[in-house]
Order: sequence, then C-alpha cells, then structure tokens
Amino acid sequence: MKTTALRLGRPDGRFNLRIHPGRLWPALLMMAACAVLALLSLRAGALHLSVEQVWAALQGQGSRLNVAVVQQWRLPRVAMALVIGAALGMSGAIFQSLLRNPLGSPDVVGFNTGAYTGALLVITTIGGSHFQIAGGALAGGLASAALVYLLAWKRGAQGMRLIIIGIAVSAMLSALNSWLLINASLEAAMSAAIWGAGTLNGMTWSKGLPSALFCLLAMLAALVLKPRMRLLEMGDDCANALGVPAERARLTLMGLGVALIASATAAAGPIAFIALAAPQIAQRLQRARATSPLTAAWTGALLLLAADYAAQHLFYPRQLPVGVVTICIGGLYLLWLLLRQSQGAKP
Repeated sequence: MKTTALRLGRPDGRFNLRIHPGRLWPALLMMAACAVLALLSLRAGALHLSVEQVWAALQGQGSRLNVAVVQQWRLPRVAMALVIGAALGMSGAIFQSLLRNPLGSPDVVGFNTGAYTGALLVITTIGGSHFQIAGGALAGGLASAALVYLLAWKRGAQGMRLIIIGIAVSAMLSALNSWLLINASLEAAMSAAIWGAGTLNGMTWSKGLPSALFCLLAMLAALVLKPRMRLLEMGDDCANALGVPAERARLTLMGLGVALIASATAAAGPIAFIALAAPQIAQRLQRARATSPLTAAWTGALLLLAADYAAQHLFYPRQLPVGVVTICIGGLYLLWLLLRQSQGAKP
C-alpha cells in the first residue's frame, strides 16, 4: 500500500528519517486502548475505585489503603502485563519477519518451552528463589534457541527448516518437562505447575523490574536494528549486496527475539499465542506487507492486558492464570489462520 512519507534530514546526511503518517495511527490506536484498559484494571477489583481515587493514589494522595492497593498491588501487575505483552509481540514480529512465515512464532518454534525447561530444572533441583528461576528460564530459552539454530544450519538457518526443527525440539523438551514434573517432590511439582500456567498473580515491583528492564533494553536494540530486518526481508543476496552481512544480522536479531521471549517467560511463565497473534493483527491494521515491530509491541501489550483483565474478572472472585486465557483465544486464532492458509488465502 503506497503512503505519503514525511522526510526529516537529508538523504545523504547523517540524520535521515522517513515517517509514514498513515502507518502511525494503528500504534496510536493501540496506545490509547492500552491506556483505557490500564485505567479499568486499576479501578476494578475487590476494592472498586473511582477515576479520581485512582489518579490521587497514583500521586500518593488519598487514603493509605487506596495508595497501597493502586501502587503496590495493581500497578505492578498492569505495568508488567504491558511490558511482557510488548516483548512477546515484538519477538513474534522479529521471528515472523526473519522466517517469512506467520507460523514462525517463538512459542510455536518452542523457545518459550526451552525457557520453561530451564525454570523447571531450577525449581526441581535446587528450589531456587524467584531470581534464580528467572535466570534459569533465560538460560533455558537461549540454550534451546542455540540448539535449534545449530540443528537447522545448512548454509544458513532459514524458513521452514528452522520451524520444523524448532517444533521437534519443543516436543522433546515438553517430554523432558513432563518427566521432571513426575519425578519432582509434591511441593516442587505444585510450584512448577503454578508457574508453568503463565500467571501475573502476585506480581510485585521487586519480581518484575529486572525482567522489565531487560525487555525494554532488548526492544530498544531491536528497533535500532529494524532497517536490517527490512533488508533481510528482501533476501540474503540483496542484503549482502547492500553491505549488510545477512547471516550475522539474522543471528543478532534472532538473539534479541529469544532474549525477549525468554525474559518475558522468566517474569510470568510461558504465555502462549501473544507472540503469534500480535504481529498478524498489527499487520492487518497497518495494511502493509511488513509488520512494524513497534505496532506489534503495542498490540501484544493490549492483548495481554485484556487477557489478564479477563482472567481476573471473568470468574470473579476466582482468578485464572492469564496463560489459560491466551491459550483458549490463541487456539481459535491458530485454527482460523491454518484454515485460511489451507484455502490459499494470503497470511
């Protein structure tokens, strides 16, 4: 779709930026929807607050109970839902762009399964703290990605070969996860099962901030490398001809994508289908051939925040893990996507 572009700077100068106003509105729409839903999430709960009470509590004013509820209980959960959702959405956009396949999502390929394996090993062997579990998840995600990359290597790691090997490695890791759970103590198995469902229940600033900072840094790096991602979409020969080493750029972007999914998994457990659906929804909103990582990030943030709101209030006072909600919605989306592809429709 051809759009009018605003150019800032000079084409041959150091500062050269092109802005497509027609492609900005989906991101702005998602940002506005996130703000509205975040406000609803801060208001709703056992203690229902008005907008004025929420605003006052955010500034540290009002009753001590209201301030504690908003700043210490609800705000960390909302903030982490936005950051983790954005990380999942951007990770999905990176992988779907590199693999040129809408099914090339890191959770389908199995990188979050590897992160789950790393966390399970920590829980079942040493019963580690939250930070040790997060470290195990990060190491597991990176190790599984390295294994998939090496097994898929054949003059480079590309496309369907990497997806199929990723699914195979994910299946083996799932079997290993089941074996670890069966052989774990009852206490460790229950702790692992709760974490493995993917939940934001009990999220606090101390638990979420390390992963959030890591996610934000990785997302910033991915945005800086966005031009290289666009060149890779044109093909390795074209990227090499324009002076960008294709395989090195692909490996760097894959590393960032894996870091995003692993750090998100480390914070809240494996949350499926956000990385798969967010880039596709963003691409349809933009009506563009390529997905903007920024729009995919805002779409992922909105999807996860909406799923967490539903998980909290759909069967109130009982709360569901947010991973259960995303699996239910994502399963239907994946079925629809596969049916469209089987009918020859464009993804």
